[in-house]
Amino acid sequence: MDNLSSLSGQDIALGAVPTGSGTNFALFSAHADGVDVCLFDEENRETARFGLTRNGDIWRAFVPDVGVGQRYGYRVYGPYDPAKGHRFNPHKLLIDPYAKALDRSFVLAASHFGYRFGEGDEGPGFDTQDSAPHTPKGIVLAAEHENSNQLRIPWRDSLIYELHVRGFTIAREDIAQELRGTLSGLGAPPVIAHLKALGVTAVELLPIHPIADEQRLVRQGLRNYWGYNPINFFALEPRYAPGGLAEFHRFAEALHEAGIEIILDVVFNHTGEGDALGPTVSFRGIDNASYYTLAGEGSRDYVNYTGCGNTLNAAHPQVRRMLLDSLRHWASLGVDGFRFDLASTLGREDGVFRTGAAFLDALTADPVLSRVKLIAEPWDATGEGYRLGGFPPPFAEWNDRFRNTVRRFWRGEAGIVPDLAKRLTGSSDVMGGRGPLANVNFVTAHDGFTLHDLVSYAEKHNWANGENNADGSNENFGANFGIEGPTDDSWIREMRYRTKRNLMATLLLSLGVPMLTAGDELGRSQGGNNNAYCQDNETGWLGWRLDADDTAFLGFVQRLTALRASHAVFGRERFFHGEAEGARGLKDIAWLKPDGSEMQYGDWHDGNIRAFGCSFGGTDAKTGPARYLLALNADEWTVRFHLPEREGGPWTRLLDTVKPDGGAEIAMPRSAAYDLAPRTLALFRES
Repeated sequence: MDNLSSLSGQDIALGAVPTGSGTNFALFSAHADGVDVCLFDEENRETARFGLTRNGDIWRAFVPDVGVGQRYGYRVYGPYDPAKGHRFNPHKLLIDPYAKALDRSFVLAASHFGYRFGEGDEGPGFDTQDSAPHTPKGIVLAAEHENSNQLRIPWRDSLIYELHVRGFTIAREDIAQELRGTLSGLGAPPVIAHLKALGVTAVELLPIHPIADEQRLVRQGLRNYWGYNPINFFALEPRYAPGGLAEFHRFAEALHEAGIEIILDVVFNHTGEGDALGPTVSFRGIDNASYYTLAGEGSRDYVNYTGCGNTLNAAHPQVRRMLLDSLRHWASLGVDGFRFDLASTLGREDGVFRTGAAFLDALTADPVLSRVKLIAEPWDATGEGYRLGGFPPPFAEWNDRFRNTVRRFWRGEAGIVPDLAKRLTGSSDVMGGRGPLANVNFVTAHDGFTLHDLVSYAEKHNWANGENNADGSNENFGANFGIEGPTDDSWIREMRYRTKRNLMATLLLSLGVPMLTAGDELGRSQGGNNNAYCQDNETGWLGWRLDADDTAFLGFVQRLTALRASHAVFGRERFFHGEAEGARGLKDIAWLKPDGSEMQYGDWHDGNIRAFGCSFGGTDAKTGPARYLLALNADEWTVRFHLPEREGGPWTRLLDTVKPDGGAEIAMPRSAAYDLAPRTLALFRES
């Protein structure tokens, strides 16, 4: 290995940028005393080392005769003084925060810790093991082929489908073995055919950035399967994309050609370096005091808004720049939107959430990023961080109140009707003047019970996670209908599938943007595990072999998504106001009792009411202006529902969840009284 003198780098972008005659390396560190870039060959041997020159807080070097494909990492010099917030250790090779490709997945080793592992991180614990043999190397890439032609499908027409790249295809037998679990597998024709048949307009990918497994999981032989533990925000997890960015390009082109958008779930709230006893892999060793929010100036402890040991400091200008550069990088490659995990952390400044925080302002004002889909998970791991309705336009937000209310209603809880009415019509009490499409509605997500488990388990069963079943939410609002887990009891199975149809129909027939969770349409179960983040096995994977009941349910969901797409009222951009509209002067919405009369003040406060209706105006894609009636019955007995007499045409029943396939469309007599079976929902149209 040659130790060569430093050469001044040009004033260009951060990261490794090839020029043809060499490569410019640039790294931010405000508190470092020195920085080396180390070059490696394909056998993982260090072949050269160059010192970088400081210019303000940016360290730069131009290295001649270094080009595309070169492997590299950084060693950063400075004080190792955890009590003052500094954790520099040049014995640790560090991943470039701007590396756009890594040569391997990260595997945790004892040498990754900046202190002598097992002795704590104070003074004498300083570790001198070289971590280079075990650290992924960045790879110098050529300038990217941009594919920034986002599809820009309107929110009103969107159906989001949340999935895990590996888990979605790993068990699909009609995909080549070598493609399963990768982006190429996800872009394969059988997968696209399934998505199209389901009416999906956007796939929301669980994190695809490089992942670090937590120490506890490594000790137990598990891994962070979901990927919410990133160590870089520009590269792809090598397991998901063995072909690198070229594979991502092919994947993006395949989905865009099919008319399907790509939304990335990005974890900008914390990193995989964990708490004070975590490894030194990248940000911690580059400039711990800048990249992370510390408990106080010069503190050894991290603020932990995330529950994951640390919190990225999005309020710092250079950290903010990195996150925005990451988003622009992916947008330039054709990504259509981003979902921000624990997004409240990104709006914190001096510990307080602000709608006008610098990161949120910069993001929503950006001429590129403000035009893609932006979705906030509007909370963090603290009570103060719950900020549903608090994010600025053009953000949409995950609405967990929709999830909880719908679940509680269909399991038969009393007193839920007033809140359900708000959720069905776009949550105006939460979203104010932003309109229904600011809501991303869901009844399940990756975090929590699957749809099938929601109706099969009353309690979580997370023992396989190795945390004594203490992890995961205890508040699931599920019901097992008498038996915990699988059963052959015909009545219980009927109630479970009927309730699944009710939950799915309520989701897809409500105002707002619906999100499905991959596998719910297939009857996927995790055996009652409601926090399968570390289950990279059949618990966390999708199964594609369906029994007759699951096949029927898949057909029902496909019918529902097609119904929603053909009736524009469900993508309505404005809230209902209960005011007269149209030539007939009918209210845009009316709430009805089963006898057909309008609900009065006292009815809304009657906790015994579990059956009601909603009559509203809209547009049918085929017939034009139309009126709809959604009737819901969460009671244990049949309710006779009187369809309102109108001056328009007859009512047509479009759907009834008592039928496994939703039932045929049938015309109703003008003065009909419809028998709505126990625990069912029906939709009617008057044209």
